[in-house]
Amino acid sequence: MVIQDMVAENMMTENMEIRDMLIEDINYLAEVFEQFYPIGALASGGVTRLGYSAEEDLMHSTFVSLAERLGLETFIDQAGNTFASCGKKDEPYFLIGSHLDSVVDGGRYDGVAGIMAGLLVMRWAKQEGLDIPIRTAAFRCEESSNFGTYAIGSELITGGSPGLVTSFTGKDGRKLADIFAERGYSLRPEKITGIRQYLEVHIEQARVLEQNGERVAAVSTVAGPRRFKLHIQGMAEHSGATPMNIRNDALCAAAEIILEVERAGIAGAPQHSVATVGVINNQPNVLNVIPGTVELLIDTRGINVSSIDSMELHINQACKEICARRGATFILERIGETLPIDMDKTMRQKLLKVMQNLQFPHRQMSSGAGHDAVKFAGICETAMVFIPCRAGISHNKKEFATLESICDGARVVYEYLQKEWSASW
Repeated sequence: MVIQDMVAENMMTENMEIRDMLIEDINYLAEVFEQFYPIGALASGGVTRLGYSAEEDLMHSTFVSLAERLGLETFIDQAGNTFASCGKKDEPYFLIGSHLDSVVDGGRYDGVAGIMAGLLVMRWAKQEGLDIPIRTAAFRCEESSNFGTYAIGSELITGGSPGLVTSFTGKDGRKLADIFAERGYSLRPEKITGIRQYLEVHIEQARVLEQNGERVAAVSTVAGPRRFKLHIQGMAEHSGATPMNIRNDALCAAAEIILEVERAGIAGAPQHSVATVGVINNQPNVLNVIPGTVELLIDTRGINVSSIDSMELHINQACKEICARRGATFILERIGETLPIDMDKTMRQKLLKVMQNLQFPHRQMSSGAGHDAVKFAGICETAMVFIPCRAGISHNKKEFATLESICDGARVVYEYLQKEWSASW
């Protein structure tokens, strides 16, 4: 996709006029996006840039190149996260962060939009001669697609336990510990210090902003995921010789349980909870054998712990009833949990004030998806800004956000930083 096509597509997007955005900024973002665009590209139209893969490496080296063209200093920490910095060196700094990896066959804006916004903020600061201490960070492996857990890079440098990741194995069969050893990274990196505040710009990954004609949002709470591995044991037998009335079909039991997981999510929806079965592993997975073993990976999320508890109870009771009726056994294992995390209230209120001053239609809202911001909320004041994505589609090759929207998110952060640095609220 050439720069001219990118600019034209964004400028013609319905209800997204350039308004006070400069053509120069749109052109700059188009150039940045074009540098990232082909990395990990698939014939399907999507991209795969798994955490700690060659594709993610190339995204990070491209980020370094783009930052250095702006005259920014760059460095890589002990977990492989990449940083660009500008402004005062002897002051606590504002950290703008996001990620550059993707899910399998994913889109090009999740995470990347936040890095582009960070570069634009620092470009404005350089152009206007402001000495605000700012760093933009590209964190490693935010998505759980490769190792089954999310935000590894930000987890490690904010004090997360290295024991949680030493045994993780990627989709290519390589252990994360071996990858770290080969690259000279540390599973016990120095904890990041000197952060004044953390801010993250991200596509909404839902359609609330678009449906309401709003340009930006300040995030109130990030939902906490609680994830499970469900092992169902039936009996693998000949599919032609075993009568229907004496079968112990693990896949049929799994099918019923999957629908119960959906019902659990629907019941929790009024509390902004969701539940999803994302992975099915069926054994022996051949045509003429009744499935004997099935493993499901279940993702539940919410901003209310009691609602998450209720979904877990619903799923557990459904497993008991269905497996007993079908002559199967099960083990429901909780494999990970992050509690819902509130963003800093004062920062959020100030961001809303900036949005109002800029006359951007806006709102306050929660995030159903997890982000690197969750890891920083425990060590410093943290806030997030959402921008719309077309039809709310994310983790999909059809994922799209306009360059104007990325400018909007960057403008909110930039105006906020100016006021915060000068204490001119």
